[in-house]
Amino acid sequence: MTFLWRTAPAAVLLATVLPLSLAAPATAYADAVAEGGAPCRTTQSVPLDAEQARLADARTTALVERAGFGDFVRRFPAALCSARGSAEAGRLADAWGGALWQAAVRRAQGERPGGDLAAADDRPLYWARLAMTAALARWEPDFTVDRGGLRARFEDASRGLTDNAFKAAPGVRRVFISGFDPFGLDAELRRANPSGSAALQLNGRRITLADGSRAEVRAVVLPVRYADFDAGIVERAFAPRMAGGPGSADIITTVSQGYPGIFTLEAWAGRSRSADPYPDNTGSLSGGTREHPVTAPGLGPGPEFIETTLPAHAVTSAVQTPYPVFLNTEVTEIPAGASGPVDRADGPTPGSRAVAGGGGGYLSNEVAYRSNRLRGELAPRLPGGHLHTPVLTGLPADARVLTGPEFESNESAIAAEVRAVLEHAAAGG
Repeated sequence: MTFLWRTAPAAVLLATVLPLSLAAPATAYADAVAEGGAPCRTTQSVPLDAEQARLADARTTALVERAGFGDFVRRFPAALCSARGSAEAGRLADAWGGALWQAAVRRAQGERPGGDLAAADDRPLYWARLAMTAALARWEPDFTVDRGGLRARFEDASRGLTDNAFKAAPGVRRVFISGFDPFGLDAELRRANPSGSAALQLNGRRITLADGSRAEVRAVVLPVRYADFDAGIVERAFAPRMAGGPGSADIITTVSQGYPGIFTLEAWAGRSRSADPYPDNTGSLSGGTREHPVTAPGLGPGPEFIETTLPAHAVTSAVQTPYPVFLNTEVTEIPAGASGPVDRADGPTPGSRAVAGGGGGYLSNEVAYRSNRLRGELAPRLPGGHLHTPVLTGLPADARVLTGPEFESNESAIAAEVRAVLEHAAAGG
């Protein structure tokens, strides 16, 4: 069958591109034939970034195939080769990214069967996206393209940043959340991120709040990469939800993986990066340490610390199982007139320099700061804050085994409790 990739919308891609073929090996991902039978021009010698280089591990291919996403990766190069110009290539990036996102959401919500991994597993989306960006890096079109711009368009679409608006419905509240990709993969390649899983399971869902009212949830999954934050991905994700009108949220919260065994609502987000030497997913460092914090590039004006406006008591007084939920008021600051960092249990002092919010000095703190700084600028009455989930545990001891009952049960339990938190926060807000 011949597919007209350059004109196919995302809905058609979802319907026709994705038979659940699970047989092709990882090497087949580099092979492609353009429409009409012409060989696809790719260069396998193009260096990949440190995040994409992990695709050399066969377990990443297995995670994609065992979710039924292999055809996305196999067929994307041929789709690129069918493009007749840069504008067409941009539309392809949008359509394929959007189709991948919708497939991941539908799978997470049990609407798209395929493969033997648990539906809630967020890892196949991550590794399929990376493999497709690697194909984009290796593509050799015979016309000039803005490769970085194409990747940004594909990434945005495959993360829920585009074509993911609330459906206007009278009396239905609008809840907007963000999750994250897996990270810490050099230590354990099989890691997942329960915040990303929760985002996929909740995106587009109607939920019943604690007060009996209804709400619609929309979600995005953000990269664990400093460069994307520097380029404004958080602001691109959240600004449309604060613009006013039916497309705006009634409550926002960023979500990330945090501490073992507990949920925490973070009372404070700090302006600084201070997590080095811990790298992002590309191996990059922020340049900021506990002793010498740095301000993240691209930030608009704002205070050193921003306090949550989520109704913390409504959550912590009602949601405590299977994991306890606490309000975390800790921060690290350099007090006014001092030169060294001080840990404080009860929030910042006047005139201090932020070192870390309750969520630390890494990107989980920064997504909270960036989104809530924007909230203060565009929609100051909007409730907003940050939720840390428990660390997802339960991977089998055998590194060749990608999943197991305990791992899957824990991921589902965390996502269910994220939903419960939102049901009380949105009602209380």
